[in-house]
This record gives sequence, C-alpha cells and structure tokens, in this order.
Amino acid sequence: MTSFRYSHLPVYLLYFITAQSLPAHAHSHHDSELTEEQLNAPIDSILWIHMALQAIVWGVIFPIGMVFGLTRSRWHVPLQSLAFALTFGGIFLGHAHKGRQFPHSFHGSIGSWILLPILAQLFLGVYLKLHIHERTLRPYAVRAHGIIGRLWPILGWVQGLFGVIVLRGFCGKGGAGQCAAHYIMGSAFIAYGIIMAMLLVVGENWVRRSGRSPEWWDSWVIMLWGIVNTFTEHHGGLWSVKDMQHTILGVLWWTGGALGIFLARNNQRNVVPGLIIILTGWAMAEHAQALMLSTQVHAMFGYTLMLAGAARIIEICFITTTSSATGSLDDNDSEHTLAPALGNYGESRSKATTARAFRHLPPFLLIASGLLFMSATDEELDGVSDSGMDHVTYILGMYSLAFLLYLHTLFLLHLYSSSGRNADSVQTTRDVVFSASPNGEIELTSSGNASKWYAPVPREEGAMHAVGEDEE
Repeated sequence: MTSFRYSHLPVYLLYFITAQSLPAHAHSHHDSELTEEQLNAPIDSILWIHMALQAIVWGVIFPIGMVFGLTRSRWHVPLQSLAFALTFGGIFLGHAHKGRQFPHSFHGSIGSWILLPILAQLFLGVYLKLHIHERTLRPYAVRAHGIIGRLWPILGWVQGLFGVIVLRGFCGKGGAGQCAAHYIMGSAFIAYGIIMAMLLVVGENWVRRSGRSPEWWDSWVIMLWGIVNTFTEHHGGLWSVKDMQHTILGVLWWTGGALGIFLARNNQRNVVPGLIIILTGWAMAEHAQALMLSTQVHAMFGYTLMLAGAARIIEICFITTTSSATGSLDDNDSEHTLAPALGNYGESRSKATTARAFRHLPPFLLIASGLLFMSATDEELDGVSDSGMDHVTYILGMYSLAFLLYLHTLFLLHLYSSSGRNADSVQTTRDVVFSASPNGEIELTSSGNASKWYAPVPREEGAMHAVGEDEE
C-alpha cells in the first residue's frame, strides 16, 4: 500500500488542508448538521451546471484571457469580463444547489476566499483602464495586475482539485496524507512538463538571455526538494522498507542535483536531471502495492517517467536545434533561400523540424506521468477495482487526459505567439514576395519594399517572379 511518505515538506500543510474535508462541521451555507440522507442524495442539475460552468471558466476562458492580457490583445478585457460574470454565477450556483449536500471542506473555504483576488483583479483592471497616475501608482498597479493574473491557472487547478476530492469523498482522515503526496508530486510533474513546453515553444530567447541552461534550473529544484525529502521521511522508531526507500530518494535528488548544478555552470547542458528522472521512475515502478491494479498503475507511472528521462537525455545529447547556431549567415545560407547554391539547407531544415517534433516528447510524458500518479491513490483505485474496470482501460484514460491537457497547453502557447502585439511579427513573416536574383536563386523577401505580390514591373535588383503566370 502506498503511504504518505512520498510526500515532502509542503505535504504537511496540505495534510491539514485536506483533513478539513472531514464531516466535522456543516458546509458554510448549511445551518445544521448534515443527515445521512443529505450526504447520499443524488446530485441535482444545479450542481452539475456549477461544476461544468466553473470548469469551463477556470480551465478555458480565464487562461485564454490571461494570454490575451500578456500579449496586450484588445480581446483581453471583454473576455475576462465575461469570465468574471460567469464565475460569479457559478459561485452562486455552488451555494444554491439542492440534492446532495457536502460537509465543510477546504473547497468551500477557497470558494469564499477566492473572492478577494477576484475583486482585487477587477478593481485593478478598472483602475488601469482609467489611465491615471501614469508616473506614480499606475506602474505598481500594472505589476500587481500581472502577478495576480498569472496566479489564475494555479488557483483554478487547486480549487478544481479540491472540488473533485469533495465530490468523490476522497482524502478522509485515513487517506489525507496519501492524497497530499500523490496530488502534490503529480501536480509538480505536470507543472514541470508545462514549463518545459513553454521553454520549447516560446521561451528559448529567455533561456539565452538568462545565461543559464535549463538543467541549471532543474538541478536547483531537484537538489532543494531532495534536501527536504531526506529529513522528513522517517519519524522515529524502527526503519521500515518504505522509510529507507523514500529517504534514499531524497539523498539521490540532492546529490544528483548538486552534480547537475556544477555541470551546468557556464551555461552548459548535462544529462543529470534526465538520469534522476529515470532512477525515480524505476524506484516508483518497484513499489509493492496492496492491489494488483495499483501495482500495474504505479508500474506504468514509473515506466512513463523513465521514458521521459530517456527522451530528455536523447534530446540533450543527440537532437540539435537551429537556435544554438551562432554567427551571421550570408545570402547563400539565408533562412529565406528556397534554392540555395549549397545543397545543405534543405537537410538542415529537415533536421530542425525533426528536432522540434522530438522535443515535445519529454514534456508530454511528464504530464502523463503526473496524471498517472495523481490517479493512483488507494481510494481512487479501490473505486476503479469495484467498478470492474481493468488497468488497461484506466491507464489509457489517463493518457487521453494527458493528450487533452498537452493540447490545451500548446493551444495557449500558440495563442500567445500569434495574438496581440505578437501578431505583428507573425504577419510580417507571412507578407513575403518571391524575387529572382541575377544568379537564378529564388529569395523570399518582405513585402514592405514591394507594392504587392503580383508586381507588373521587375525590381531593380532582379526580376519579380509573378506567381501563377507563364514564363515568356
């Protein structure tokens, strides 16, 4: 049986939080103790609408609005205004439903406290639209508005997770620690994959400006997490097998993280984080579980994590990217040349495309491993076993969710790179014309110095190639 000792220091905070889901007190909008009939009543349509509405608002509309805010899109204000109106309606429905009633929980507490950042964000948004105090208060308001806005996906994830816990009745007194361990570590793997995807799609320039390789940041997080884990897994008394396994994982992380930091000095890449991910996956796959279903799900989680580490090592060692090239290119080697004099451009472009395709594998596998681990608590798998579902169906279902989550992540990143102030740069790359140079090479050039695609008069440097017309 998986114990809460997968956890780390933050787990003890979450242990206290999830324990609040116990039926100790009535929910904030209940006036009396809940009866057995109220706790087991069917879920009414109002509550289903509440769940669907808040899932759409916090999972889709708010993140899209956040991206529009980052790109200064004109759609930011109307979309976020719609989201705020819908979430207020969802909060009302959450307190107005009939049917099944729920005991006091942290989900309900967050639902009340979350009004503070919502109202603060609304106030800041209205204040910024007034364009007053431009040189005094406004710069600070802009920064505060941005910080709170970036917290929105995290708030939505945490609140949604606690909502599922309350709905399913998970994480009671006996399972709160295990829930904390699985949900924190699983969410950490998902966040790791999303951040890796961000660096892949839109963050390479930031990495270069930082002067630090991605493995430098990875290694610091791994080392600090390992230090905490080393001293929080054994709580006195005799050492059990699980105590020893979890403690040695902490030692593995801080020793390996320290090595990774040293190897990553001077902006150098290294394979240590990938190797640590592989070893962690192997250790997780070897954990003995009470149910055969649990053993198989944990094994698949470990194998997925091992594959993610192996893919990361392959990417670092064997997959090169064009962004790592330095120096200027002459005209014959230009990115815009369709038929260069040298025959190696097509090959290099093909390699760059292959590299970018392969680099999606590690972040996706990290997201999949995180979802698998979050779905592997004893309470969840007991319910799956009782329903008659086999491990193949369950694991493929988790992978299906991973595909959807990674698709949503990439959609938001694509939206960031093609909307608002970033749309101009995308449009510039599309506004190109074909021109023929004197030596016969075809060059893609910007239309900024050409009137239109089909120019009737040749340009001075070379003849304009009119697409679709027969050559005379």
